Order: sequence, then structure tokens, then C-alpha cells
Amino acid sequence: MTRTRHYIRLLACLAIFMTGAALPAQAQTIIRDTEIETYMGEWFAPIFKAAGMQPEQVKIIIVQDPDINAFVAGGANIFINTGLIQKTENPGELIGVMAHELGHITGGHIIRAREAMDHASYESILGLLVGIGAAVATGDSAAASAIGAGGTSMAQRKFLATARTYEASADQHALSALEKAHINPTGLLTFLKKLEGQEMLPSSQQSEYVQTHPLTRSRIDAVNAAVEKSAYRDTPYPAEWTEQHARMKAKLIAFLTPEQVVWHYDDRDTSIAALSARAIAAYRLNHVDESLKLADQLIAREPKNPYFQELKGQMLFDFGRIAESIPPYEKALSLIPKAGLIRTALAHAQLESAGNDRARLQSAQKNLWLALETEPRSTRIYRLLATTEGRLGN
Repeated sequence: MTRTRHYIRLLACLAIFMTGAALPAQAQTIIRDTEIETYMGEWFAPIFKAAGMQPEQVKIIIVQDPDINAFVAGGANIFINTGLIQKTENPGELIGVMAHELGHITGGHIIRAREAMDHASYESILGLLVGIGAAVATGDSAAASAIGAGGTSMAQRKFLATARTYEASADQHALSALEKAHINPTGLLTFLKKLEGQEMLPSSQQSEYVQTHPLTRSRIDAVNAAVEKSAYRDTPYPAEWTEQHARMKAKLIAFLTPEQVVWHYDDRDTSIAALSARAIAAYRLNHVDESLKLADQLIAREPKNPYFQELKGQMLFDFGRIAESIPPYEKALSLIPKAGLIRTALAHAQLESAGNDRARLQSAQKNLWLALETEPRSTRIYRLLATTEGRLGN
């Protein structure tokens, strides 16, 4: 794509952002994290292939919300709440939920539900699509906060519940995909059983997932029967996936509720997940020296782990030591060159520390254009580009 087209896209994106800023400022935040997105991409790839889809056809969006929920909206977009991720005990449960949601897409339920959207209340459509959908379109958590959501969670549930008749069908699509991918389907069953008791609770006490995915006894029995017949029901999940799942949960706990880390990981726990949680919690609580010391311990244990280098870079940047954040960001990027989020963070550090250094500004400019290739919807990149090009006299 030519540079001229990039500038046209820049102007268009800024126009959309300014329009969106006038909307209500009550939003659910979209979480972007290279490590978590990479892990889930690895786990879900066999499912996409088994379902006859390419990974790039489906967008997995992580929503910062403590409630247990996952749903499909606005096309082939699967939204997964952080509360649901933290509820899972192994990667199989998260894979099972994702496979179920993918079943709604491959089963054509979204197309069939379009008429229901046409008749949904305005607050439902705005709350679901203008609020969350606009944030997803930008691919930027800051934009999510700025654009906002117009409807209540009750209105969202009202719309999402129109797909209730498709739950059993989505289960069967999920089980079929798991079997074709040679993945143990037990995770879907154990996750559903965790929530089974909520059917007896008043609706005000039920999780979002139960309210939008009714757990009938016949539905759970059907999943159980399929699991019993599966050739892979006793196949363990890859050890690497289990470790990644532990690190993912530790990261979310530490970033979202840093004060709770001591409850989840005692002093005797020397695992990478525990050390990572402590490092992030110290950073979130603004314990500068402790957080940097723990980050260095993580790097010493896994020198070629790009996410630990990225974490140290993020710490240094947020602690105001911006120039010092550049080397760890560069190291992280050397290990995963296509990580657009990390490249954007590096460019931001270069821009903020450049002063009158034209060479550093040009390096930031180059990194931002490269980041745009993998993160074309990021308003953050466009804003940084506008600043960089302006300071270069363009």
C-alpha cells in the first residue's frame, strides 16, 4: 500500500474517532496482550482448521469483565471475558468454550439471528455493537474507553438470548471440531458442569454465560455422551499449553487485581507463573525497585522469552525511565518481529525520548508504519503517527 493511502486512512480513522468521542463514556475495556493472544492463537488453530476456517477469519477479543461470559457478535467475532478465562482450570476448558462459540459461526446462527437484531431494542444494538463493536473495530483499549457503550448489560443479555435455540447445535459443532482436531473434549463438559448449579439461582445471581447459554440437563447429557465416545477423552493436553494457561491466568490476576496475588501464590511457589504474577503486581502497585528486580529474575530464568523483555520495557516506560525502556523493547522485538503491539510500544518510547534527534524520530516513524501492517485498526498507531510525522515536518 502506498504512503498516500496510509495518510488517507489516517484522516479517516481520526474522523471516526472524533465522531465516536461524542458517544456515552461507559465502556467495557478491550484487553490487548501479545502473549495471551499468541497462546490462544496456538491452541485454537487446530479447531479453526477442523472447522474449515482460517485463523484470520475469526477475531478473538478479550473483554475486561469479571463476569463469566463469552459470545459471538458483529460477525465472526468471539468475545471472551477475563472472568471466564480466570474460571477455567486448564486450556481444554477455554478451548471447549471457544469451540462452542465457533459453532455458532460455522452453524450459520449469526446470519439467522440477523432478523432478531433488526427487531432488538435500540439500547441493545447500541450497547452491543456501538460500544463493544466500535472498540473492536479500532483494536485499541484506549479507544474502547473513549467510545463507550450505550446500553445496559440487561439489554445486551436480551439480544444475546435470541440465540438460545442454537446452543445444542453449537455444542455438536464444537464436539465435531474437537474430534477432528484430535483434542480432548472433556474441557467443554467440565466447564459446563461448573456452571450447572447456577440454573437454580435467581437470574440476578446467575452469570452472564448461564443467562445467554442455557444449561439444560439434556444439553449437558448430550455433551457427556459425546465425550464418553471420544477417541481422545483420555489424551492429555500438551504440557506447553498447560504452562501457558497458568502464565495467562497469573498475568490477568496480577494486572487486574494486583492486591490479590498474595492470596493466589504463596512464598513457597517458585514457578514462573508465580514469579511473573509477583513482578506484575509490584509494578501495578508502583513498587519500582521490587518490580524491576523480579523482572530481571524472570529474564535470567528465560533469556529468550520476549514477553519478559516486553514487561521490563513497559515497567521502565511507565516509571518515567523512557530511554531505558528502548533496549528491552528492542530485544523483545528481535525475538518476535511481527508483534505489532510491541513494535508500537517501542516506537512510542522512541518518540517520547527523541527530543530533537531526527534519527530516532525516523526510527519511530518506520516502526509505526510496520506496526500498522499487523495492527491496521489501532487508533493508537494513527495518533502516534500523526505526532511523529508532524515533528518530522510532514
